[in-house]
Amino acid sequence: MLKGLAEENCMTRIYEDGTYLGNNPLWHEDDSPWKVKQIRKIIEKNSLTPKKICEIGCGAGEILNLLSEQYGKDVELFGYEISQQAFDLCKKKAKKNLTFYLSDLLTNSDSFFDIVLAIDVFEHVEDYFGFLRKLKNKAKFKIFHIPLDLSVQTVLRSSPIIRGRRLVGHLHYFSKETALETLKDIGYEIVDYMYTGGSLELPKRGWKSNLLKIPRKIAFKINNDLAVRILGGYSLLVLTK
Repeated sequence: MLKGLAEENCMTRIYEDGTYLGNNPLWHEDDSPWKVKQIRKIIEKNSLTPKKICEIGCGAGEILNLLSEQYGKDVELFGYEISQQAFDLCKKKAKKNLTFYLSDLLTNSDSFFDIVLAIDVFEHVEDYFGFLRKLKNKAKFKIFHIPLDLSVQTVLRSSPIIRGRRLVGHLHYFSKETALETLKDIGYEIVDYMYTGGSLELPKRGWKSNLLKIPRKIAFKINNDLAVRILGGYSLLVLTK
């Protein structure tokens, strides 16, 4: 994960003192093939041909590792991570077209990229408006993956929100509308967006999530916005300029 502009935030310590690694021993590496599939989908849908891709808060580095294999030597990839524990995982995957840095992209790099990935990141940052303002000038295109923690069922139950806060450090909670408006407020141009259904497509989501799979699928086919707003279980993948 990353520090961004939240040096004063005690919550960022969990990424550096071993707490986050203790709660998430794989640092979500097992979700990476699915996330790469979503990222490639929105890149190809919009006919982007990047030569330099960066990920901020790259974690275990498996998203970039898989992208490096799929794109080959014609694309350079760079990962920035401030957690020593995560960097110890990702640095082993470095290769000719893939470089990792134990550094904060926002304060320690003047580089400019074709695409910057922020995959499940800014909900962790205390000053996420400041984070987004600085990130805006790092690439021509930015791809965000944003968990949509706010839904009728999560607000009524509350436990999913508290669990996400304790286990994975979510500090901010979004719906599709508030996520898009946040990006627009900072001056991002929304190029494209799509829902991603991690609760339906990723394994080991828990029995409660499995119980909701069928109603989520049915409701999503009828009205995707309403299904996400009521039942949750989705994230938003957003391509911006």
